[in-house]
Amino acid sequence: MTLGMWSLLLLWGLVTPCQGLLEKVGTLARIDKDELGKAIQNSLVGGPILQNVLGTVTSVNQGLLGSGGLLGGGGLLGYGGVFDVVEELSGLKIEELTLPKVSLKLLPGFGVQLSLHTKVGLHGSGPLGGLLQLAAEVNVSSRVALGVSSRGTPILVLKRCSTLLGHISLLSGLLPAPLFGVVEQTLFKVLPGLLCPMVDSVLGVVNELLGTALSLVPLGALGSVEFTLATLPLISNQYIELDINPIVKNIAGDVIDFPKPPKPPNPPKPIKVPPKEDHTSQVVVPLYLFNTVFGLLQTNGALDIDITPELVPSNVPLTTTDLASLVPEALGNLPPGQQLLLSMRVKEVPSVTLQNKKATISIPANIHVLSYHPKGTNEALFELNAVLTLNAQLAPSATRLHLSLSLERLSVKLASSFAHAFDASRLEEWLSQVIRVAYVPKLNVNLDVGIPLPKVLNVNFANAALEIIENAIVLTVAS
Repeated sequence: MTLGMWSLLLLWGLVTPCQGLLEKVGTLARIDKDELGKAIQNSLVGGPILQNVLGTVTSVNQGLLGSGGLLGGGGLLGYGGVFDVVEELSGLKIEELTLPKVSLKLLPGFGVQLSLHTKVGLHGSGPLGGLLQLAAEVNVSSRVALGVSSRGTPILVLKRCSTLLGHISLLSGLLPAPLFGVVEQTLFKVLPGLLCPMVDSVLGVVNELLGTALSLVPLGALGSVEFTLATLPLISNQYIELDINPIVKNIAGDVIDFPKPPKPPNPPKPIKVPPKEDHTSQVVVPLYLFNTVFGLLQTNGALDIDITPELVPSNVPLTTTDLASLVPEALGNLPPGQQLLLSMRVKEVPSVTLQNKKATISIPANIHVLSYHPKGTNEALFELNAVLTLNAQLAPSATRLHLSLSLERLSVKLASSFAHAFDASRLEEWLSQVIRVAYVPKLNVNLDVGIPLPKVLNVNFANAALEIIENAIVLTVAS
């Protein structure tokens, strides 16, 4: 990537995170620095990164330790040098590398200061013969910039790396005291070339995890949600903030937008995001995602249902006899004992309300009540305009926010009748009973897909604390 492009990407990081307001409909992810530290530590455990460092020092920087080099024949300490007794110090290998201790500091407006403290075990041939074993404490210090890759994903890029030698111990073999300074100087020159690539490998693993946050998540038969980066990644001294744009598509791949944002003079209000405490990570799920998922359910016909006697238990009345006790004028000349069919159609997108620590879904529906003849022609009785108000219980899992609905209340008005007009409110209790046993379970099955959460650094939100604020859900999990 050109210098100019990287300059642009680094300028993007020179923005401070939002002060509690989310202006757009995006999903906000605030990832604590502890989670970044875990991801870096996990990349070093059980993988090939440390193993790849093991090998000969001379293969990385020929001439420093071999014949003709600093310590070899003809060099400073070789034949004719200060210590002509020394012929060579060769074959020095990194045989052991302890699991580094990770420490990091977030640099607002830039990226990360990353330190890996480790101990290196080196084996080789001593200058006076025999096996030489050394152990050196090393701190690998690097500055890492936060930017955006060509794929539009957050990316950490190594900008500077150096090593600081600590205590060097001679474990076995003979090494004259004056040579310790030479060994230290040699390791100072060699180790950055060996250990700084390890930092690059670590960042490669972490960048893969950052990239998974922007992915295509299936919504079963409804479609999918594609997460993209909406704005520039931001960084504070405690967390990295990603404003992620959820693009919802139907099963055909067409972008869906339910509902359209209000236009001025009534623009949408910014979401007031509560402050994030230290050592926690947050995901803010906007109202937009809820509305869009219910919009997909409505356009797919998944909110429609025909309720027949087979779909309700025997203790729930669904005959003209039961209806006659409530609104006899609605039956005309129909005899008692006839089975009923309730045909419910949702022709408008439901609305979701998130406020006052409560999630509510309002579903407008047309309910056609008919005399049911399984082997004949159904006879229309009347039509109702109904509004179902449902409470949503929300429960997070590792990757999704799950909803379970229950009917709070039902209001109905008579739209038309083939017999006589009547007060439809007398049917509300009966219809509520039918809807609870036949319709709400169907809704909950269709909602099994849940609301997808962006997957950032494998942060698991299954045990997150859930808070319903105005127009959003906030999930907070301890690091």
